[in-house]
Amino acid sequence: MKAWTLSRRLSLVFAVLLLACSGVSAWLQMAASERQEREVTQRLSLGLAAHIAGHAELMRPQGLDPMAVRRLFDMLMAVNPSVEVYLLDPAGRIVAQAAPPGHLKQDRVDLAPVHRLLAGAALPVLGDDPRMPPGSQGGGKVFSAAPLRVDGRDAGYVYVVLSGEERDALNAHIAAGSALRITLWATALVALLGLVAGLVAFRSITRPLRQLTGAVQDFEREGVAAFGRTAPALQAVARGQDEIGVLGQAFERMARRIDAQWQELTAQDQQRRELFANISHDLRTPLTSLHGYLETLRMKAEQLDADERRRYLDIALGQSRKVGRLAQELFELARLEYGVVQPEKERFALADLVQDLFQKFELAAEARRQRLVADIAPGLPGVTADLAMIERVLTNLLDNAIRHTPEGGVITVRLQTAAGSGRAGVQVEVADTGPGIPDALQPVIFTRPAFATRGERGGGLGLMIVRRILQLHGSDIRLVPRPGAGAVFAFGLE
Repeated sequence: MKAWTLSRRLSLVFAVLLLACSGVSAWLQMAASERQEREVTQRLSLGLAAHIAGHAELMRPQGLDPMAVRRLFDMLMAVNPSVEVYLLDPAGRIVAQAAPPGHLKQDRVDLAPVHRLLAGAALPVLGDDPRMPPGSQGGGKVFSAAPLRVDGRDAGYVYVVLSGEERDALNAHIAAGSALRITLWATALVALLGLVAGLVAFRSITRPLRQLTGAVQDFEREGVAAFGRTAPALQAVARGQDEIGVLGQAFERMARRIDAQWQELTAQDQQRRELFANISHDLRTPLTSLHGYLETLRMKAEQLDADERRRYLDIALGQSRKVGRLAQELFELARLEYGVVQPEKERFALADLVQDLFQKFELAAEARRQRLVADIAPGLPGVTADLAMIERVLTNLLDNAIRHTPEGGVITVRLQTAAGSGRAGVQVEVADTGPGIPDALQPVIFTRPAFATRGERGGGLGLMIVRRILQLHGSDIRLVPRPGAGAVFAFGLE
């Protein structure tokens, strides 16, 4: 069996509550109307018993005149059939009445309500009806009462039931007639209109929730591909200021974040594929060359003289070093990417590190008739970083600059003071006079190994390692466009 939706369950609960409230309202209305009718009846006829008790013709020297009492009672009940008149003794026993034979069910009346009425209690005050069996009066009847005095002494009470048998029969007939039907129909109509209005309101209120549910289900079925189609519905839900609107805003932010993360993962996966392809390309070339020269040495060992064998072995050894260097860089990049290596920061002078590195690369630069220039601003502050990692960064940049700068070129390392976040830092630039980075490779030079055509400069794993090391230090490297110069790389340290 299919589960009911939240909207249907809310509608059902609302309908049940509305019907219950309508029933209670109708009952309270009828009870209030009945109480009002009793109060009005009792208040209008409150002096009737006192008027009867004041008739002197009811008395004779020996006491009550039964015939006079009977005539008066018959006359009053003929004029107003809804009343029933009784004479009570001081103990509440009925001593005179005009009920038809067999109609009297009680021979006494509880005097406590009589005393409350005579004491001025709030109306309506309900008392016993002698024509109703004990325990079946449903709360009693409204009445009028007055003390009866004979020769200056208490002789009992005049007790008048203001809603007698005739009135009860008439009320029952009317209750079964049009008045009750009109009341019930009016209540039913109000309940129906309220139900329709409530269902419309529930549908309007839960519409954003249904839209949000649909968007979630689309995400479940199609993933982030459904975001473009569901974005308008999510934005409509998110414009609300209620709890559903807040939920829609949170879901929209979550969906956008997931979409951005998915695109980033897709880009990273593409970069990883390109990385594998480029690494395979970069490994295949030296391995093929190495394999070719070694195979030549094996097949023509007897035909080659000593100088040729040495040349072949040097070429094979150079290709072997290239493969080893590439493998080492790939291993180093993997360790940096997966967080195996973390910087151990210390305070040191970056100018001293640059001078040490110039001594390291001095022979390589002289061999290519290149010039190393250190442009160091005075009064540089120290930096807090991992000394070995920053040395690796500068080593990679200088090595690339020397390899891609033609003979007679200049490699410049410039250190300047730069304002950082909270304290002064050092801005580093490594520039050369080589061919520069081709425009097509500049967007990806730090994200994947890129290979340029012959005579142009590309980027390998070294720049990716440089960027990852600087990111671990809260910095980043960028390629500075500078017309007339070669490649200019810049980064900052604090």
